[in-house]
Amino acid sequence: MQSFTVHSPARVCLFGDHQDYLGLPVIAGTIDRFMSFEVNPTTAMSFEFDLSDLGQNLEILIDPSNAYAQGQKIDFLRAGLRVAARYGFIAKHGLQIRISSEIPINAGISSSSALVVGWLYTLALAFGNGAVPSKDLLGQMAFEAEVIEHQSPGGQMDQYTIAHGGLVHIKTGTSIKVTPLALPEMSLVLADSKIKKQTLSTIGSVREFATQAFEQIHQIDPNFSLADARIEEINKTINHVSPHLRHYATAAVRNHEITLAALEELKSESPNIVVLGRLMSAHHHELSQVLNVSHQNIDQWMQIGLNNGAYGGKIVGSGHGGCSVFLVPREQQNSLCKELLTAGVPAAYPVKIDQGCHHITS
Repeated sequence: MQSFTVHSPARVCLFGDHQDYLGLPVIAGTIDRFMSFEVNPTTAMSFEFDLSDLGQNLEILIDPSNAYAQGQKIDFLRAGLRVAARYGFIAKHGLQIRISSEIPINAGISSSSALVVGWLYTLALAFGNGAVPSKDLLGQMAFEAEVIEHQSPGGQMDQYTIAHGGLVHIKTGTSIKVTPLALPEMSLVLADSKIKKQTLSTIGSVREFATQAFEQIHQIDPNFSLADARIEEINKTINHVSPHLRHYATAAVRNHEITLAALEELKSESPNIVVLGRLMSAHHHELSQVLNVSHQNIDQWMQIGLNNGAYGGKIVGSGHGGCSVFLVPREQQNSLCKELLTAGVPAAYPVKIDQGCHHITS
């Protein structure tokens, strides 16, 4: 077995945050910020991790039973080993893995999913038939390792986007379908607030309240379909929903409509970037002003971006911190970064849609 390096990218959700766990579609893409796994085979019966960015080393012994019992609440590496074994990628010898990353942690651009997808890719490549796993299989394994194994409230967007790469439309749910989208001329700026967010608690609470709202609607209208719902239709029944839950239902439907409008625009012969930017800002409005998952600093910086040439922008990820993304003219990427930094944004840099998880053989 040769040495190899796996590169697993960050992802940005352009349309559909807080939608995938409701079984609604999303539009997301991978960007040119990567986590790298430098892999060397060994004759030892253990995995030796050099977590260079954290200044830590870790060793996991190969378990012949493939149980890999968890030693802590969240353990993506052992969960990945369990899931990989279920799919036939069973460790036969040791590996030395050096993991480094240029992806901000806990910032809404899926550093954890980049880790899990990259780790599953590594295991499949090392202990499969030497072929790269299919993108759908990689996404499914990573979803199981990150979400199912940890009984997390997260959805499927992050793992499948990173596995596929590029710009994708994902129909989530039990019959998930990922469709690559043609990439229009699209220049982005990523702004990192450095405000740490509470991903699981934010997703869990929004998901719980939205689910309760739609359960009440189903009691009123057993034929109600969230996938087919439009705001005019939901307004007919929303007054029968508990007052504290109503905005969760309306935001989900509005955000779904925004995603559908963006998909139609992206599928057109010549997508209008100005329209896409306005739709991104409309999505941010629902996340910020209705679901209340933004942050006052991010909202202020969002306005600065719009005042300095951005077509639109939105917070990315679960919310209450992390990153935001702006759609901008290419010639204004650098100038917008400077304006944001001057306004107090801790980090801002141009990014582009790039490839998904991949490897290079040494």
